[in-house]
Amino acid sequence: MKLCTYTAQDQTRTGIVVGDSVIDSGVPGTMIDLIRDWDNLKAGLEAKAAAGGGVPIASVKLEAPVQRPGKIFAIGLNYADHIEESKMGTPERQVWFTKAQTSVNAPFDPIEIARGTMANDYEVELVAVIGAGGKHIAEADAQAAVFGYCVGNDMTERMWQHASPQWSLGKSFDTHAPMGPWIVTADELGDPHGHSIRCYVNGEKRQDSNTANLVFNIWQQIEHLSTGMTLEPGDCLFTGTPGGVGAAMDPRQFLQPGDVVRCEIDGLGHIEATMRAEG
Repeated sequence: MKLCTYTAQDQTRTGIVVGDSVIDSGVPGTMIDLIRDWDNLKAGLEAKAAAGGGVPIASVKLEAPVQRPGKIFAIGLNYADHIEESKMGTPERQVWFTKAQTSVNAPFDPIEIARGTMANDYEVELVAVIGAGGKHIAEADAQAAVFGYCVGNDMTERMWQHASPQWSLGKSFDTHAPMGPWIVTADELGDPHGHSIRCYVNGEKRQDSNTANLVFNIWQQIEHLSTGMTLEPGDCLFTGTPGGVGAAMDPRQFLQPGDVVRCEIDGLGHIEATMRAEG
């Protein structure tokens, strides 16, 4: 099933995406509320999807599927080609940082280049959305902790990222965590390891890999994070980016106002944004 958050007639609600239509879920509250009560809601939502109807998806505004995740974590250096282009060694332990809630952005909204910055970069990533969650989740049990998956862009301001040993400031600018266009539930996607992942800038392919190439797979990521914290419904995990980022090009090519960044993953769809100078 594909589930979205959308705005129509000044009201934001959750919906079911079927083909080119979106059907109102009828579930009060946010996507996090829907995820929390999924076991009770699933059968009814499947019946709604089968019945069809709804409105054209082109007539609504798609929002980030989870607009205010309780936690947003992202793993660094998790594809071999990105490690190589970063001129760093393969980590023995997972390297994690956070992104602020206020960095969340809708899948097709503009991405801001903040005033005074000049090193804005793209990073296409598969995002795992936590469902049941929990603490001390073993790798063998991690699949059951995931609700679904979507496409993300771990936008980064490189000068801010490397101005401190902690990367979170350079990763947390407003609008720098676009996600969507919807969540594909875990049962529909199946194994998330084995999907082609790509990023284009102005139509030029910059990143091209497969989620099978993760250094630490998603189940290992969940086991590691849940050692110290409880993963909760709606938490979002950015699972790593492949090689091809602008900072590694020669000469380096950072994003400018008017550039169009498209991120796509087979089975999940795509997100796309035009870069815009902060107003």
